[in-house]
Amino acid sequence: MVNHIYQGAAFPQFTAHTAYSAALHDFHPLAFLHDSDDYEQVSYSMSGRVLVLNQSYEPISVCNVKKAMSLLFLMKAEIVISNENRSIRSVRNMFKHPSVIRLSRYIHVPVKKVELSRKNVMRRDAHRCQYCGSTKPPLTLDHIQPKSKGGTDTWENLATACIRCNTKKGNRTPEEAGLKLLKTPRRPSHVTFIKNMGGEIDERWKPYLFMT
Repeated sequence: MVNHIYQGAAFPQFTAHTAYSAALHDFHPLAFLHDSDDYEQVSYSMSGRVLVLNQSYEPISVCNVKKAMSLLFLMKAEIVISNENRSIRSVRNMFKHPSVIRLSRYIHVPVKKVELSRKNVMRRDAHRCQYCGSTKPPLTLDHIQPKSKGGTDTWENLATACIRCNTKKGNRTPEEAGLKLLKTPRRPSHVTFIKNMGGEIDERWKPYLFMT
């Protein structure tokens, strides 16, 4: 049994059932297509993002539809929730369009601390000023407790701020400047970044991202 690598973790390779092998051979979305309308239909059907759950239903990653279909056909994953409004078509078959998939085997994903950086702080805060809620650039980082008053570079002491709010706050605490944080800053997890990866979160994902 050969181990394959997925998101930095190894998991065993499954032997595809004959029917799945045939489907996989037939699956290539552009195979035998000559009509331009068919090409556009298939290309569109393969777009989108898929939430990947561990066997324990813990969210671990997001992948594209093509990667998700490969995992499904090789029986390394199963569909938990599909998009009923869309489908994926090959030359001879039609398949469900995955929205959430679950790995067939549990993958040990090492817990990695998210690097503290300007980019990651803004990702955690969804590129929104944590004082007024503005998303209009340019945005900067604010030390909630100013460095001159003992503030340090930590997840808990950094927040995204617009130029206007940062200027108003100056070298003061939020309380001294008459400002209030929209939420208490905390160290993020990979789930936080899945939520803030950009674009609208698929409603079907929310129960697995602890958003309901």
